[in-house]
Amino acid sequence: MAAKIFLIEDDLTMQALLQTYLQFEGFEVMLQNKEEKLDEVVANIRREMPDIVLLDVYLPQVNGFDLLAAMRGDSELKELRVVMTSGMDFNERCLREGANAFILKPYMPDDLVKTIRRTLGTESD
Repeated sequence: MAAKIFLIEDDLTMQALLQTYLQFEGFEVMLQNKEEKLDEVVANIRREMPDIVLLDVYLPQVNGFDLLAAMRGDSELKELRVVMTSGMDFNERCLREGANAFILKPYMPDDLVKTIRRTLGTESD
């Protein structure tokens, strides 16, 4: 069964490219409507219960760090694996605040898939 990825990316071109690529790699991809507020995003994640969330730090309606904190404070989502992305190096902060991994943009698609599989524990050497 394909791992479910909840993709939260505000750049529509990047979102479409990531969705296509991740589906090609065998993942099931769910997209977040960028216009929703924090509590709505958390409710959507809770409803979908993905295997992993791919979360951009900078979003128009929701700060990625606030969303990460909300997930870590939610009894149903606190163990959910989260990979955060940004064009700025927030690696240390993301990991300190509870993300499982961070990948700096721009990244190679293969590096993203390796990071996702490593975070899911499904990477094969």
